[in-house]
Amino acid sequence: MTAMNNHKLKVFSGRANVPLAEKIAQCLGDPLGKLTLLNFPDGETWCRIDEDVRGRDVFVVQPTCPPVNENLMELLIILDSFKRASAARITAVLPYYGYARQDRKDVGRVPITAKLVADLLTSAGVSRVLALDLHAAQVQGFFNIPVDHLHASPVICDYIRMLQITPQVFVVLAPVVGCIKQVLSYHMLLGGFISR
Repeated sequence: MTAMNNHKLKVFSGRANVPLAEKIAQCLGDPLGKLTLLNFPDGETWCRIDEDVRGRDVFVVQPTCPPVNENLMELLIILDSFKRASAARITAVLPYYGYARQDRKDVGRVPITAKLVADLLTSAGVSRVLALDLHAAQVQGFFNIPVDHLHASPVICDYIRMLQITPQVFVVLAPVVGCIKQVLSYHMLLGGFISR
């Protein structure tokens, strides 16, 4: 492997959403990195990286969607594997950040689990996080490493416009009060479409 190829980025995937990781790798013109993930009879996750990643810039695609605890633990194990394999930089790509809703103490004697997850990811070896539509922007501040907070609204709005839904039947809803700001943002983005 040449020195130039050795520093080229490489996309790997946990088991939570392999098709998404494959599409990302395909868009980059590179096959998905080789990684073996197995479960022992007691449910423990085992990981082995099946290619040399020393000095590489690796991206691990693993949403922590349901089953949240299982996918989060798998991500932590994958990150630790890359850290121990001497990857130069490890970026966790989190299309869904589990525990993000637990981002403050709204009552006494409760954890701030979004911060705990940030600490776990950092301890496991992540150098950077790429997250999509975090529950609250403040979650970025729970990390002591760079966080790229991306928003899906441009893609979602383009898709909604393509559907050509008439304004009389189009409704944007917030599942909880905390999402009202996001709903208003969608309303503004789709305003031209809705008023037709």
